[in-house]
Amino acid sequence: MTVQARPVQPQFPSGFLWGTSTAAYQVEGAAREDGRSPSIWDTFCRTPGKVHEGHTGDQACDHYHRFRDDVALMGALGLDAYRFSVSWSRVQPTGSGPADQRGLDFYRALTDELLEHGITPFLTLYHWDLPQDLESGPEGGWPARETALRFAEYAGLVAEALGDRVVNWTTLNEPWCSAFLGYGSGVHAPGRTDPVAALHAAHHLNLAHGLAAQALRATLPAEAKLMVSLNPAAVRARSEAQGDQDAARRIDALATRVFTSPMLRGVYDEDLIADTAHLTDWSCVRDSDLKDIAQPLDALGLNYYTPSLVSAPDRNGSDPVPPSRDDGHGASEHSPWPGSEHVSFHQHPGERTEMGWSIDPTGLTELLLRFHREAPGLPLYVTENGAAYDDVPDAGGMVHDPQRIAYLRRHFTAVHEALTQGADVRGYFLWSLLDNFEWAYGYSRRFGAVHVDFGTQRRTPKSSALWYARVAASGRIPDAA
Repeated sequence: MTVQARPVQPQFPSGFLWGTSTAAYQVEGAAREDGRSPSIWDTFCRTPGKVHEGHTGDQACDHYHRFRDDVALMGALGLDAYRFSVSWSRVQPTGSGPADQRGLDFYRALTDELLEHGITPFLTLYHWDLPQDLESGPEGGWPARETALRFAEYAGLVAEALGDRVVNWTTLNEPWCSAFLGYGSGVHAPGRTDPVAALHAAHHLNLAHGLAAQALRATLPAEAKLMVSLNPAAVRARSEAQGDQDAARRIDALATRVFTSPMLRGVYDEDLIADTAHLTDWSCVRDSDLKDIAQPLDALGLNYYTPSLVSAPDRNGSDPVPPSRDDGHGASEHSPWPGSEHVSFHQHPGERTEMGWSIDPTGLTELLLRFHREAPGLPLYVTENGAAYDDVPDAGGMVHDPQRIAYLRRHFTAVHEALTQGADVRGYFLWSLLDNFEWAYGYSRRFGAVHVDFGTQRRTPKSSALWYARVAASGRIPDAA
């Protein structure tokens, strides 16, 4: 009799971090407490038709009041690290001037609680919640240079308050979304639809990153680690045809290289400048800007959910998807892609999540290996990855989500494949710890490893959370749920 060997469970390196991610506006609530002022998302949520059923982040997961319970939950799951963002509106309500110590006290208490549970804090300074005063005042939001200067001041204030507690600092989360969804398609706050403003916002977000990195270096202890979290596109051309290949090049420039080239190499690529020359002469870029942007980093964070499939403008009668980037961030009659008339977007075949995102973990391996090649010696983290499913508690109150477990197993395997090919990947952060406010989708999409009843605020770890705890404890990918 032949005994079939059990498959070998992939083993991750010792010290590999297993964590979860959240964002301030999505989980904190307490929108009007302790001096916090409105952010652009508070305003956007109150604009009719912008957010599903008029949902807001006013209460969200009430993490502001329940953070100790949430940290205890992380501890019970055996997580190594927690990636969270600071609400700029809570710390510096108008986006300028002195810090409000009540806001900083919350983040001091949160980080202390994490450290007491042996959980490493990863702090993100900006996850899309710009103080409304900076958008509606004379500064004019991210298309204006002044906002980048204000961001550097804010970074210094947070560093002064938390530099004795936090080692790992991230400047920006997904600046592509801030620039192109916020100012191009208008499906994210502040809801503007101006392609020139979107391009200028991208530059000033780059500048904000560089100036903030300098402010952090000037304030933090020498052992502090600086990074940025980007959502580069795993973009595929539909065919080898020259037009389809050029479409992929265009989207790579606008989705990825508009940030990585200035941040990592101190340049804007010539093809990006040429592709957008009909919109802007890039005079917003001053002589010293690129030097300011290209600050040394200690790590690079990559967020990945789904690849993009593109072609030359489709004239064959097929059904391309709207040019809002096939990643479920919302539909709009306005494109986030300057020059999108040169590109058609298409749905990938195969299985999808509740967001409509195709499931293709090879894109994650591809991106990790790309930046292993393009930024040799720079450690990498997967700072977001996860899936939304329609998670419903059973009669006993439990939430079984085998689809999410299958999704995670495949993506963990993709990370392990990148490791075996030499990529220096140091950790993985699941999006998200909790079901939360999912931007324009409100509370209609659930990404959490922990189910949240938004009426009672009851937390219930899903079966995927318990499975993830096994991964975190062993460093291995279980071969069964």
